[in-house]
Amino acid sequence: MDQLIRAIEMPDRKEFPKISIGDVVKVTTSVVEGGKERGQIFEGTVIAMSGSSGGRTFTVRKISHNAIGVERIFPFNTPSIKEISVVKHNKIRRAKLYYIRALKGKKARMKEKRQLPNT
Repeated sequence: MDQLIRAIEMPDRKEFPKISIGDVVKVTTSVVEGGKERGQIFEGTVIAMSGSSGGRTFTVRKISHNAIGVERIFPFNTPSIKEISVVKHNKIRRAKLYYIRALKGKKARMKEKRQLPNT
C-alpha cells in the first residue's frame, strides 16, 4: 500500500531548496482571479515543519502592515507553489518557534547565521 501511495506522489514532487526552522523564505504561489493566473509572494519566517514523506507541511509567519501577524501553512507537494527561495538563515535553538507569536518588536528578532566565504 505504501509503495502505491509513493508511486502516485512522486511525479508531483518538485525540487525546492533545503529550508529549515527559522529561515526567512519567499514562497511564490499561483492565484487564479477571474480567468487569469498570477504569482503571489508570501515572505516570512518558517516557524514549524511537520508531517512525513508525502504529507509534509511548513508554516510561514509574517507581520502585516498593521503589525498583525499572519501565518500560512503550505504543503510541500502542492501544485500551487511555484517557487521557494531562502532569503536568509537564522540561528535558532528550538524545533518549533511558536513563542514568536507572543513577541513583538526587537524581542522577536533572531540572529542571522553567518557563513564564511569560500576562499
